[in-house]
Amino acid sequence: MSIYSYGQEHNNASFSQLDSLFNDEDYRSIISLNDSKKLIFNDVEIQGHANYIIGKSYENLNKEDSALVYYQNALKLFKKIKANENVTKTNLEIYLLLDSQNNIQVDKNKYLQEVLDYAKVTNSKKWLAPYYTNVGINHSKKGNIDSAKIYYNKTLLIAKEIDSSSMTINTYLNLGSLYSSKIKNQDSAIYQYNEALRYYFLDTLNYKNFNIEFNLYNNLGNAYRRKKEFNTALKYYSKAEELELPKFNRKSKKILYSNIDATYYYMGEWESAYDYLYKYDSIKNIINLKEQNSSIADIEERYENEQLKVKNLSSEAKRKQSQNIAIGLGGSLVLGFIIAFLLFKNTKRKQVLAERDKELETQKLATVLKDQELNAIDAMIEGQEKERQRIANDLHDDLGGLMATVKLHFNALKEKQTPELYSKTNDLIDEAYNKVRTVAHAKNSGVIAKQGLLKAINEMAFKISALNKITIDVIDHGLENRLENSLELTIFRIIQELITNVIKHANATEVTIHITNHEDSLNIMVEDNGKGFNPSQVTKTNKGMGISSIDKRVEHLNGTMTIESNKNQGTTIIIDIPI
Repeated sequence: MSIYSYGQEHNNASFSQLDSLFNDEDYRSIISLNDSKKLIFNDVEIQGHANYIIGKSYENLNKEDSALVYYQNALKLFKKIKANENVTKTNLEIYLLLDSQNNIQVDKNKYLQEVLDYAKVTNSKKWLAPYYTNVGINHSKKGNIDSAKIYYNKTLLIAKEIDSSSMTINTYLNLGSLYSSKIKNQDSAIYQYNEALRYYFLDTLNYKNFNIEFNLYNNLGNAYRRKKEFNTALKYYSKAEELELPKFNRKSKKILYSNIDATYYYMGEWESAYDYLYKYDSIKNIINLKEQNSSIADIEERYENEQLKVKNLSSEAKRKQSQNIAIGLGGSLVLGFIIAFLLFKNTKRKQVLAERDKELETQKLATVLKDQELNAIDAMIEGQEKERQRIANDLHDDLGGLMATVKLHFNALKEKQTPELYSKTNDLIDEAYNKVRTVAHAKNSGVIAKQGLLKAINEMAFKISALNKITIDVIDHGLENRLENSLELTIFRIIQELITNVIKHANATEVTIHITNHEDSLNIMVEDNGKGFNPSQVTKTNKGMGISSIDKRVEHLNGTMTIESNKNQGTTIIIDIPI
């Protein structure tokens, strides 16, 4: 079945042949056909698809520098006819190709950003998922484990929602790699890899995709090698080695041979280790990554220069056009000025009214937040007062009367000194001791503030969302048990201050509050879809955005705060607090 379909029949025989070879994974024949100079297409869209197929074929044969040339050609052709879906697909392929190269100095993130922009414009989860995946991979590379988990889990939710087995398999693979290489929890990694393997064998479309199967076996081997279960590791490496890969054969086998070499080395089997070291070196000499990286950088620079030339020519044409238009409009300038002046006065008046309305809305939201804080403090004070009163009553009514009886018994014991009276007195003392323990236990387990952190945050989110200006969602993990009261109140104030900042500065319509209890630490993440800002311009002494007070509270709790934001891309603030 063809990987492309069209509304009208304009494929010629050459493209049909190219498409058929690609589906048969006969990449070498595609390269030979292209080298023969017989591939000529009049239709721009067909040219774009042909360049994409040729680029993909080169990449699958580990010739990334040649692949980039054809991907860039495809990208220009698709942009020319505004085939935005294919533009996005090609942008993602270029990003993945550049990301797979080590130590290459090119700007790859612009391609991923275009994928995100298109996903937002079209509200497409199909394109949002690969963006989340690659952001998660970047966080994993930087060691931001919690952030990587969050983005991988976002991808997993979308994959299951749109019923994409391949996406589900790859996400479990990424989670497994995170647990294996970064968290160093090999049992959890093996669980994630086995989940991926289970989905792989259940999926009839992706089953027998040997590259996926290879990655699963190789990664399982890595996890068992790190557990020092070397024989089990070799079992999975052997399964991977038996597969004949249609794509990335040399690069994948190079990685595998390096892993097997290391495993035999740790086992002390030097002869086998040397055999696989030799295989590794043989492939390494064939794939000269340093020369390839240099070629890729040159190709990317040429593409940038071409784009700059096109932009300059376009700017020159627009300048001449603007000059002609300016001459033609000169006569109507005076009339336009008068109309503009009247419109300006009217717009100014509307702007003042709009700003006044906005200020009132901000004050209304601020009032809701302040009321929420006061209610939390009142609840805490009321709970403390009731607890003190209850303890005082217990001490007066129960323990006071009991101790008076003990005193009488001691006086009688002093006079009579009977064993029976001594036993009763001893029982009364035990009873008094138990009552003291009961009061102390009740003091420790008493409800200081009845509603608790999670309920307080949910109530705040509900009240603010009810105003229909901004929607706040609260997502919690592991908060079944209460925290210490003063800690809960401090965390509530931190989150409240973050929401206040969003309302005042971000112009956001959606906010998500993630709270995760990791037993020894609490992770708080507040995301908004607002206008964003440059985090480097925010310092601890810049009090205009409320960062100073939040930072002091976090620092007082021995916690850390990270700000991630870009212009017009929203803001994410991550806070980790040790418990």
